[in-house]
Amino acid sequence: MNAPSKIGQSIGRREDQRFLTGKGRYAENTAPATALAVLFVRSPHAHALIKAIDTAAALACPGVAAVYTAEDTAADGLGHLPAISEIKDAAGNRHREPAHLPMSVGKVRHVGDIVVMIAADTLAEALSIDYEELPAVVTAAQALAPGAPLVHDDVPGNLMCRWPRGEEAATEAAFALAAHVTSLSIRSPRQIAHYLETRAAWSSYDPADDLVTVTFSSQGVQIPHRLMCEKVLNLPKERLRLVTEDVGGGFGPKYPISAESTLIAWATRRLKRSLRWTADRAEHALSDSHARDLVATGELALDKDGRFLGVRVKAAANYGAYVSMFAPSIPTTGLAKVMSGLYRIPAIHIDFHCVFTNTVPVDAIRGAGKPEALFLLERLVDLAAHETGRTPADLRRLNLLTSAEMPYKSATGYTYDAADCVRLFETALTAADEPGFAGRRTASEANGKRRGIGFSCHLHGTGGIADEHAVVKVGPGGLVASVGTQSQGQGHETIFGQLLSAALGVPPDKIEVRQGDTRTIPQGGGTGGSSSTIISGTTLRRAADEVIRRGRDLAAERLETSPADIAFKDGTFEVVGTDRRIGLLELAAWKPFDGDAIFADKIDSFPTGVMVCEVEVDPETGESRIDRFTAVADCGVVVNPRLLAGQMHGGIAHGIGNAAMEEAVYDEETGQLLSGTLMDYALPHAQDLPNFAVETIVTPSPNNFMGFKGVGELPTNGAPVAVANAVLDALRPLGVRHIDMPLTAHKIWTALNKACPPPSA
Repeated sequence: MNAPSKIGQSIGRREDQRFLTGKGRYAENTAPATALAVLFVRSPHAHALIKAIDTAAALACPGVAAVYTAEDTAADGLGHLPAISEIKDAAGNRHREPAHLPMSVGKVRHVGDIVVMIAADTLAEALSIDYEELPAVVTAAQALAPGAPLVHDDVPGNLMCRWPRGEEAATEAAFALAAHVTSLSIRSPRQIAHYLETRAAWSSYDPADDLVTVTFSSQGVQIPHRLMCEKVLNLPKERLRLVTEDVGGGFGPKYPISAESTLIAWATRRLKRSLRWTADRAEHALSDSHARDLVATGELALDKDGRFLGVRVKAAANYGAYVSMFAPSIPTTGLAKVMSGLYRIPAIHIDFHCVFTNTVPVDAIRGAGKPEALFLLERLVDLAAHETGRTPADLRRLNLLTSAEMPYKSATGYTYDAADCVRLFETALTAADEPGFAGRRTASEANGKRRGIGFSCHLHGTGGIADEHAVVKVGPGGLVASVGTQSQGQGHETIFGQLLSAALGVPPDKIEVRQGDTRTIPQGGGTGGSSSTIISGTTLRRAADEVIRRGRDLAAERLETSPADIAFKDGTFEVVGTDRRIGLLELAAWKPFDGDAIFADKIDSFPTGVMVCEVEVDPETGESRIDRFTAVADCGVVVNPRLLAGQMHGGIAHGIGNAAMEEAVYDEETGQLLSGTLMDYALPHAQDLPNFAVETIVTPSPNNFMGFKGVGELPTNGAPVAVANAVLDALRPLGVRHIDMPLTAHKIWTALNKACPPPSA
């Protein structure tokens, strides 16, 4: 694109040309062929003592350079892989966080725990490991049962934390006044983020600088770099460089510090040789963090007119075997941020039991605790509507927040910055042709199908780490911008280039965006929480303003006038009232310069959305088909509508997968993962998805000077319950009240046969 772009313009993704022509630089593709291959030998048991490890046979194999165990990491003093978020119980005590060492010392706590690391020219596993298997706890209920086996000996009752939120007394008082209370218990299934590119890492050693460089697939290099150096490896920061180039999907699990990349950094220094590792799909399922393993009971109190009085939630979150980097706040504050939905709910109380089990640790996956929260809330709203003789649409209309109530502080303590929930809802129902649903239902029934309509009023609370220092360098060939966020496919090069192009009048093809290198970009917080445009976008715009300020001084010098007489417009500095001018890049050819800025706004925003889904269900087979899907979103000021639509499509697809088919299943006796490959873990295919109708409205956020909100996780928060409400609307006349996700054909068929058993022969 040769002309400067504008904010709000749909321009194509700059990254796609190299991605589609095989020129992407993913970690595995850039590893040197001479690097030693790494094998992480993992526990086959969910819970066991390590009695002995015989490494002699492995060390005797040709080409084996090293075999490391926890004895080696302990000898070098490798530390704990820490969490950087925290929660506290009612007494103010921090969550329990037992040691999570890179390799297991004496005991393994889930299938997939690392026991041995082998580095070799050609990989072969020739080890003898003696385990003493122990009883395992797999579900939250098992872990909390009296006398349950302990995952960690120093954590009584397997309770990581009992976490409260909201005012209990006020909520009890609200329920005492209720004319009606609707209750529902749900189980939100555990899920795995199956991105296209599994995690990979390779390393090199520079003896001149005693420098280890690790190139790996991540959502940001700066936080892992700090934690590796300060908490695990006890290493000066200048002795370790972390690099991330292109990333084939992240969704959360590529954000935390990992045992594998940390061990590769450590072993590279020991061996002074390059190493490389790529997880295969089965290893990925046992090593990358899972999410959404939650059981909860919710209650919704209403007055006689149908107005919401309060919500109570009692929940148990399965955290797996260890506390991952962001995990403490994912099920807990993730749920609390959105538990009021788009509604006026005066009182809310949440009571969480957070527990350890012998399963893969959990952390953030797209949505980060919010899809399951909104599933519970929006199912309660639908049920309450039917139980009180109202339609789901009318009950929502009665309780939606208005624009006049913004900013709105929810009963869980979070402040919604800006929203027009009523307009959002009515826009969605109009776009979905909700009045025409009755006719479509009649047509479906004539074909032997049941048709249902489902609504989802949803939101997201943006998060992440806003440790941003953006730098824009101006040279004769164009601009080079450095940011501390990390693209994993979102289109950062396009968006950030577009923002700078609009601010400085430089064509996007003359703007380079750099990321992911702790040597050249030491400050940054990576990408998570749907906040990169808020963080890097606003900071780049401030850096652009600084470019203009510094450029004005240089232009005044070059044009021999006072800076006060210089104006900047459309990429050119000019002396006001004359035809004397000099272009930005022309000025940089005379003297290169730059501009920089620190993030100076609030990271918080609350994008909102309403979805309307229609499904057909075949009552003979339980098969469901999504026929229509409408999504209207308010994501604040939109930089690029085409990329926003892409984020909406991807997020909806992710949410449909969560609703209809995805589930990580464990054997509840042995702790073995039964859905560890894509033969057993179902993901949505193209034929499972309808055409999406996506629209936007705009209420700018007052929390940053450009009015941005996030978008990436918003549709994943809303889509699961839109699908579920539609399916259960179709089944309600047949006596089915609720089905937990995933709503598979088998579960639907079973529920129908329980509600309407076939006549006996």
